[in-house]
Amino acid sequence: MRQLSISQPRKVLFGENALLQLPDELKNMGIKNLLCIIASPLRNIASGLLPALEANDISAILIDPIQKEPTINDVEAILASLNKQPIDAVAGIGGGSVMDVAKVIAAKINNRQSITEMIGIGNLNGRSTFLACIPSTSGTGSESSPNSILLDETDNMKKGIISPFLVPDLVIVDPVLTVGMPPSITAETGIDALCHCIEAYTNKFAHPLIDLYALEGVRLIAGSLLRAYHDGTDMQARTNLSIGSYYGGLCLGPVNTSAVHALSYPLGGEFHIPHGLANAILLPAVFEFNAPADVKKHAQIAAALGVDSSLPETAMIRQAVEKLTELLVSCNVPTKLSALGIDKSSVDGLATKAMGVQRLLKNNPRELTLEDAKSIYHKLF
Repeated sequence: MRQLSISQPRKVLFGENALLQLPDELKNMGIKNLLCIIASPLRNIASGLLPALEANDISAILIDPIQKEPTINDVEAILASLNKQPIDAVAGIGGGSVMDVAKVIAAKINNRQSITEMIGIGNLNGRSTFLACIPSTSGTGSESSPNSILLDETDNMKKGIISPFLVPDLVIVDPVLTVGMPPSITAETGIDALCHCIEAYTNKFAHPLIDLYALEGVRLIAGSLLRAYHDGTDMQARTNLSIGSYYGGLCLGPVNTSAVHALSYPLGGEFHIPHGLANAILLPAVFEFNAPADVKKHAQIAAALGVDSSLPETAMIRQAVEKLTELLVSCNVPTKLSALGIDKSSVDGLATKAMGVQRLLKNNPRELTLEDAKSIYHKLF
C-alpha cells in the first residue's frame, strides 16, 4: 500500500448558523484586519457580521467582484486594489470560485511568487496569512481541499495550484448558507461533488483512507440531491450535501480526480461552461468508459448510487450509467453538448486540450487516448 499524505483544515465548525461564530474565532486568533472575499448574493449576510467584528476590534474589507469562474487576471486585479492595506486574515464566503480566489490571495500576501510560478503541484512556497473558507454551495469542496483552479486567459485553459499551503486554517460549513441556492446551481454543484467522490474511489491511485470518504460521499449526495433540488429548504438534504461536498474536497488532495475533470477543463476554458455543468454532462459517459478497468469498484459505486447490489456487477454498472443520466434529466441538467450550443467541429480541439491535462489523466483507471477523448465528446451530441 502506498504512503499517503493528507492535509486537513486545522479547525472545522459544522452546523446550522455556524457562520455566526466567525467573529469569535478570528478574535481568538488575534486577527485585527480581515479581507472578506464574498459572493454577491451573500453580501447582506456578511454585512450582518460587521457589528460583531467591530465589537471584537476587527476591521473588515468586503470585496465581491467574482461574478464568474475566476481568472489569474481577476486575482491580480484584487491584489492591486488592496493598495498595501494591512491584512492578517482572508475569508472566502461563497462557492468554489470565491474560495479559490481567497486561497490564492491569502497565499500572495507577503509572498513575491507570481501566480504563474505557483501553478502546478507543490510549487507554492508557503502562506503566512490566516485563511478561512466558508462554502455557500455544496459542490467544489474547496473548503477542505489543497486546490485552487484559475482560468489562464493566455490559452483559455483552467490551471490548478495544488499545495498543502492552500488548505484553510478555519472552515465553517453552515448548511443554512446553501438554502438560497437556485435549483440549477444546487444540481450542478451537487453533481460536481459526486464526481469528486466517484473519481477518487475509482482512481488508479485510490487509497483505503480516502475510500471511506468517497463512498460515503456518493451515498449522501445521491440520496439527497433530488430532495434539495425540489425543496431548497429541506435542511436534512442540505446538510447531507454539505457533508458530501466536504468529503469530496478531502478526496482531492491525496487522490484527486481523473478523466471527467480533465475533459471538462476545455469546456470551461473554451466555451465558459460552468465547471459543475461540464462535469455533469461528462460523468455518465466517462463512468461507462472507465468501468471495464475496475468492474468491482464501479459496481460498488453503483450500489452507493442506489442500484440493487444483488445484480451481477456488469448489470449494476449498466444501471448506474442509467441512474446517473436519469439524475441529470430529473434535475433539468443538459445531457448533450449540442444543447449548450457547441458544435461537433469543436471536438478535435477539445480533445487535444484535454489530453494536455495529464496531472489528472494519469489518475484515470483506464488509459485514455486522444481518440478515446474524441469518442467520449462525440457521444455527447
